[in-house]
Amino acid sequence: MTRPIWTCPLRRPAGPLLARGAALLAAGLLTLAQAGAVLEDRTLRAEDGPRLLWSRTFPPGLGNLTGPLEVGATVYLGVGPVVYAFGPDGAVQGRADLPGPVTSLDASGGVVRVTTQLGSVNERFTLDSAGGLLNVQERVVFPPDPDVTGWLARAADSVPPADLERAAAQDPLNPFLALRQAQAARGDDYAALSAVRRALNVSMPFPAWVQLAARLDGAGFPSAADLALDRARRDAAARGLDPDVPISRAALGAYGNPSGYVGTLLEQNRLARAATWMTYLRDLHPRFQGGAALYTRYARILDEQGREGEAEEWRQFTRSLSSGTLYNLGPEGLDRVRGAARLAALALLLTLTAALLTLAARAWSAQWEDTRALGGRYRSWVRHPLSRARRVFVGYTSPSERLMLTLLGAALLGTLGGLHWAAHAGAAQQSPALSGGTYGGGWGNAQLADLTLRPGPDAALLTGLAAQLDGQDGLARSLYTRALPDACARNNLGVIAQARGDEPQARDLYRAALSTRPDLSAAAFNLGLNPGAASLEFQRTNRPGEPRLCYPDQRSVTRAVTGDLSVTLRAALSSPAALLTDPAVGRRVALGLLGSAVLTGLLALSLLLPRTPLPPRLSRPAGFRLLALALPGSSLIDSPWGGILLLAWGGAVAGLAPATGLTGFPTLPELTRGGAQAALTGLLVLTYVVNTLAFVAAEVQHARRLRRDAADTGRS
Repeated sequence: MTRPIWTCPLRRPAGPLLARGAALLAAGLLTLAQAGAVLEDRTLRAEDGPRLLWSRTFPPGLGNLTGPLEVGATVYLGVGPVVYAFGPDGAVQGRADLPGPVTSLDASGGVVRVTTQLGSVNERFTLDSAGGLLNVQERVVFPPDPDVTGWLARAADSVPPADLERAAAQDPLNPFLALRQAQAARGDDYAALSAVRRALNVSMPFPAWVQLAARLDGAGFPSAADLALDRARRDAAARGLDPDVPISRAALGAYGNPSGYVGTLLEQNRLARAATWMTYLRDLHPRFQGGAALYTRYARILDEQGREGEAEEWRQFTRSLSSGTLYNLGPEGLDRVRGAARLAALALLLTLTAALLTLAARAWSAQWEDTRALGGRYRSWVRHPLSRARRVFVGYTSPSERLMLTLLGAALLGTLGGLHWAAHAGAAQQSPALSGGTYGGGWGNAQLADLTLRPGPDAALLTGLAAQLDGQDGLARSLYTRALPDACARNNLGVIAQARGDEPQARDLYRAALSTRPDLSAAAFNLGLNPGAASLEFQRTNRPGEPRLCYPDQRSVTRAVTGDLSVTLRAALSSPAALLTDPAVGRRVALGLLGSAVLTGLLALSLLLPRTPLPPRLSRPAGFRLLALALPGSSLIDSPWGGILLLAWGGAVAGLAPATGLTGFPTLPELTRGGAQAALTGLLVLTYVVNTLAFVAAEVQHARRLRRDAADTGRS
């Protein structure tokens, strides 16, 4: 009988086996002792047995440390939002700048994978060290977070002056350390220029280049600052940032705050340097929030310097940005829409309140007489609700007066709805997903998903563009197909076709897009027609040989995130609780919208009530006469001309309200100018003159009627 094979070793001598196992164990322990990158607290050590090869200590302000990960002779360590690669001697071989703090490093698949987390958004990237540089294979889109985009400068600033030389030697890839060396070597021009040269001889993302350019400028190295800005422009273009995409003030601040630095230069009257930075803004971020005010200020300063031609060029450039915006009011025209809606809402509220007060004063005495037999003005609601409902003060008005009140209520509802729509559209347009200078990226896509885009061609174009910029051409093609026959989608489908080498189909798509929209500069550029546009010059300079993508304009983005006014009103009135808790809309606007909806509904219902007769002797009581004189047009709304007079009075009072200090319309500065104030004052005086004449005529007519009725009563 053959014994099982696993029993055979039991019959062998145990001595040689134990010696062999001990030798293997000793070899393994020796290997573990010799290899070794170890992270103790915040110090990374590389040890060869008991011998320390090298070490690096990272201050707590740089963020959490992740790793280390050893791949061959390279040690990877995550420090905050970057990954360092250290060689066998501890020298920094490369640095990967990532869009969030590093949470894990992994090389189990044969490549180095890194995971980042910012808020609730996780992203995974692949690191590539080919060519001696540490690169990220995927597209990296930086969120507008200064803790991420300002990490390099913060790391350099945390180094004490006594440790500057050692830190710069250990991390030659941080240019802010080299710049500090240049500033410290002020007496030695050669050493200072050498340090500046080292600062420029690195690779880093565009926000760090902009921050470095500002520091170089302030340190007295303007030529180096110009070179840093050029590299920032090229890196931003490579990452998908484009002048056709708006950018918020918060995002621009996180990306180096070039507009804030321009303001500093203008205050210091350093116009030559300000011109360089203004050119950078015009090339890369022309549609930044607050740009119109800065362009206007810069043009005014040029005028004061006698450079009228340059000033007019900047004004013309500012006007060119209005194309594709809401009502062609410019990139920040939505603020003016919101201001105009607030002004109209105030005017209509004053108008409707004046009319209701005046009509209530006219019906007050008659209502008291009619409800006395029913239990009084208030108890009658409990005792005889139906009879009391017929005797509301609106019941004493004529059908034309009720119709005018209903129309005023509907206008107020629509205006407040427009204010609500403008607030929502403004909040959506300032969302980081739509105002970061580009689209896509893991963090940007997560923000875009939170916007709840309205299904349609505009939303498909937005999401398709984000997918295409991220390199997901298959998904982008599917989304663009849903957006057809949109011309922008056709152009971008042509870009996808050109990327896969199908030139005939690409040109057919470009021609179809241009025939649908003859003003589409992207399609014209791709067909070689050489149209004139600032964004196309940016494309030629920073993306040579690449086809031009079409980006949605402000109108398209607004349709994608809000829909039209009817959609906004329907959504707001169908969910009052959500409206009252909506952070994008003020509580006063929400309450006003709900209140005007209820009031308009009641006024519309009053059209069905039969008119309660108003005795002639009670038709013009003293209170009514006083209000009729004080509130022009309020007693004349049974006529369309009376309604126009009342609206003119309400508009004039609302326009003059900023002069009282009780309210203001900062987005409508022309209201506070002398000419506008004089015109509004004249209009207000005119309404009182016309109203007084109409009031006198109505009093004469009323007196004649009373005498005629008295005479008829006497004859009878």
